[in-house]
Amino acid sequence: MKIAAISDVHGNLIALEAVLADIRARNPDVVVNLGDVLSGALRPRETADRLIPLGLPTIKGNHERQVLTGDPSRMSPSDRMTRAVLLDGQHEWLRNLPDTLWLQNDILLVHGTPHSDMAYFLETVTEQGCRAATATEVGERAGNIDASLILCGHTHIPRAVHLDDGRFIVNPGSVGLQAYEDQRPFPHQMETRSPHARYAIVERVRGAWSVEFCAVDYDWAEAARQAEGNGRFDWIDPLCTGYVRAPGV
Repeated sequence: MKIAAISDVHGNLIALEAVLADIRARNPDVVVNLGDVLSGALRPRETADRLIPLGLPTIKGNHERQVLTGDPSRMSPSDRMTRAVLLDGQHEWLRNLPDTLWLQNDILLVHGTPHSDMAYFLETVTEQGCRAATATEVGERAGNIDASLILCGHTHIPRAVHLDDGRFIVNPGSVGLQAYEDQRPFPHQMETRSPHARYAIVERVRGAWSVEFCAVDYDWAEAARQAEGNGRFDWIDPLCTGYVRAPGV
């Protein structure tokens, strides 16, 4: 079985189109979408128009939950813009997405971890910043989930971990935003250090899972111009460089 996993599109339609074209050339059995689909500084409504007809197995991310249930006066600029521009049918599509999804009896789709859309699965944040999680930490977060493959998103960082019990956890990285910063639980930055759109091909051959991380060229300068046109100058460096702030700035 060959799965193309996308996540964290964040309304970046230009990056999404490039990734979908690359995926078509690889002819997977299924394409799955791991959440944080629309919210961002770019084109949420147009991204929904592109994705809804495809009918991909798709789950909610934390931003879907926030757009649907949050107080607009307290939302982030990305969530507030997305809530304002989406049409009724697009809101309904978001409401109907599941929080997690079993693709088959042994393949689970989550956004953060099986128990939280905000928790990091394959990274750990400390007072010193963010680091790769240990296998012990990953195993604790996986709990007793009986899945041979768990696909996750949220952190925008491509990473995979094989657990000793045979489970395989994969984060394909972000299609639409290659760097961000957060203050919770401690201030930290997540950076892929290149502007390419990311996704992953996960394949089971003779019972064993493997992953190929894919980085796709696209017109990130145009995406940055869209962000600038929406007054979101904070997205320019992440889109164009993969850093929260471009080196030397």
